[in-house]
Amino acid sequence: MSEKIKPEKSEILSQEWTFTVSVSNIGSKEKVVMAGNIAELGEWDYKKVVLLNHVEDTNIWTKTIIIPNTCDVFYRYAICIINEETKDIIVRRWEANIQPRVIKENMLHPVTDTFGEYGGKQNICRGWLTSQSLVQFKFNNNPLKLKSRFVGRLINIKVTPVKLSFGAEPQIEDSSLSTDTADVEIPVGVFVEIATLDNDPTICNLQPQEQFGREYKPNDIMIVNVLAPNPKSLAYLIDFYSYSTRASVEEPPCHIGYTYVLPNMFKPSEGSMELPVTCNVKHRPLGTIQFEYLIVSPMEDSLCNMETTYAKHWDPSWTGLEVGHRGLGASFKTKEGNAIRENTIASLKKAAASGADMLEFDVQLSKDMIPVIYHDFHVCISMKRKKEVDFTEMLELPVKDLTLEHLQKLKVYHLVEGRNHETLFFDDDLEEHQPFPTLEDALKKLDEHVGFNIELKWTMELSDGTFELNNPFDMNTYVDKVLEVVLKHAGERRIVLSCFNPDICTMVRNKQNKYPVMFLTVGVSEKYQPYRDPRCLTIPAAVQNAISSDILGIVVHTEDLLRDPTQVKLATDVGLVIFCWGDDNNDKNTIKKLKEMGLHAVIYDKLDKYTTKEVKESIFLVEARESQRELIGLAALEASPRSDSSASASAASAGDSGARRFLDLSQRRELAARSTVTSLESLASSIDIRDDPVDKNLKRNRELIRSIDKESQVKEQRNSFRGLFATCDVDKSKSSPKKSRKDE
Repeated sequence: MSEKIKPEKSEILSQEWTFTVSVSNIGSKEKVVMAGNIAELGEWDYKKVVLLNHVEDTNIWTKTIIIPNTCDVFYRYAICIINEETKDIIVRRWEANIQPRVIKENMLHPVTDTFGEYGGKQNICRGWLTSQSLVQFKFNNNPLKLKSRFVGRLINIKVTPVKLSFGAEPQIEDSSLSTDTADVEIPVGVFVEIATLDNDPTICNLQPQEQFGREYKPNDIMIVNVLAPNPKSLAYLIDFYSYSTRASVEEPPCHIGYTYVLPNMFKPSEGSMELPVTCNVKHRPLGTIQFEYLIVSPMEDSLCNMETTYAKHWDPSWTGLEVGHRGLGASFKTKEGNAIRENTIASLKKAAASGADMLEFDVQLSKDMIPVIYHDFHVCISMKRKKEVDFTEMLELPVKDLTLEHLQKLKVYHLVEGRNHETLFFDDDLEEHQPFPTLEDALKKLDEHVGFNIELKWTMELSDGTFELNNPFDMNTYVDKVLEVVLKHAGERRIVLSCFNPDICTMVRNKQNKYPVMFLTVGVSEKYQPYRDPRCLTIPAAVQNAISSDILGIVVHTEDLLRDPTQVKLATDVGLVIFCWGDDNNDKNTIKKLKEMGLHAVIYDKLDKYTTKEVKESIFLVEARESQRELIGLAALEASPRSDSSASASAASAGDSGARRFLDLSQRRELAARSTVTSLESLASSIDIRDDPVDKNLKRNRELIRSIDKESQVKEQRNSFRGLFATCDVDKSKSSPKKSRKDE
């Protein structure tokens, strides 16, 4: 008799899954969407988000989607505006936990989520510019000049976007009109938010503009942000209100005047205006209003997605980080200088080998718009070939007037060398010691485990009205060029972007959603001439600007910090990250004191000399190694044979609680013994120092660092773990049985 063959049970490779989320405080035009790692959820592309359906008379949004059962599904929720005509997506708010939500392969039933809350954390981040632009009005330095009868009276300022297309206006009943601008229809997708720089967080954080605007007090700094899909089609009505001296508490303010700003009055990115204020009753001149503005446009290339964001992320363990200033340090400030030229690949590598957690360097654009690493705005050019320098023939030129080819091939001198007629570096034959490496080169050549603090150099207006340099480029173009390189080539590197110009910080924060931004400030100083912008004058002003700009933190001048150490708490108490910079940092005792004060990072010169690290490694390299060990341990535990009871106990203790699982002690020792992760300290020991008795300066510049073969190092590191456990390389589907959706 032929034995009856039982048909094999086929696996269910996909199934329907109902996503449900509870969302409160959502606007009338706003929608709830989701993005995820699978094709059905758009693969994190914000243009391919999935729209959820609203359950009437509830705060519940839901959507049923077919998802694969063969992998974990990661996803996030977001609140968006969808333009019905163009289908453009405007991200208003989105979930910003580092780890997204996950549907594990062994999850069998959906749950109801709460927007922004998961993993025991609540983290919601503001959106970035996808298709819309930001028009920012800045009212400071007492901008209103009105007739004498208004002197001493507080004035409310309100900015209202107005459509410029006429003939299709909606009919408005006379009964709906009032003394304010209720008859002005704000276009769809346009939002107006306002902040006043103040110690009170309720007005310092951006808030929706109220019916009668915001009161402007003497010496206030008031910021009004208008987010609009098409700002060129909008005019802006600026209204002024004041309370009558005889008004009761319940009475609204009186509308006293107004002015209009037309779109053709704006320059492309930044500028200022002084406009007449017209009386609301007699329509005669009432005074003038002066303000500055900033226009932030979205990047042309969509280089951002919704997979993850570090914009407001800083791990609590990242304190007292060591940051190499211009690599190994400034090399032209003092006669001792530094053995390696500042802001070069060699200097950056040497600082990394000395244990730097992050490397700070300056970026600006060449004439052909290539981001290059250099500090000063000017250089000296010799009119003769290399090694035939006549110091009477030096020409000072702005960096922005020279192409990358000019900067890298011509004999270029630092301003100190040119003005003092003294050559300080004889390193023309050493490629990695040459000035003007590109930002892309630095991102590719430096070990990825070393973080970057990239300072965007931009000219600033000083208190006397002069500029450090005439604005070389359009601000939007400048920021776009730098961000394009970072977003394309940064990989997994930890990056912080910073600038002394608060408008650049605003641009960087709004143009991308991945990397954090920090505001550099001089504060109160006897060493440097103050800037004109009041946001730059003190540490408290910098804190308030960081809050209103929704950025990660501030980088303060140590001179001001040592004058009043209590200012550290001004930043940390409101959740800001704080770094410090300055010549005072070049001292071991000062560095120790700053760390004890609670600074998250200290930027200083000669990191190889002043560092107190015993093991010369970046904190991010240490974390990566530990993370890799944990992953191997998890793989070993999951793949090893276990009873069902032990497996379920392990899942309960390690899965649901989110606790980490480690290898046992013997396994960890074996792993440590076999690990080939090369410490950056060992790289430093391989420096080839060549001595030339002919020239002492040559010896000073022959302290070379052998190139770190990062790619082969990482490859060797990965291979060393392979095969350590026989089960690590086994296909998950062939390992010990685990109940999953596909078995249901």
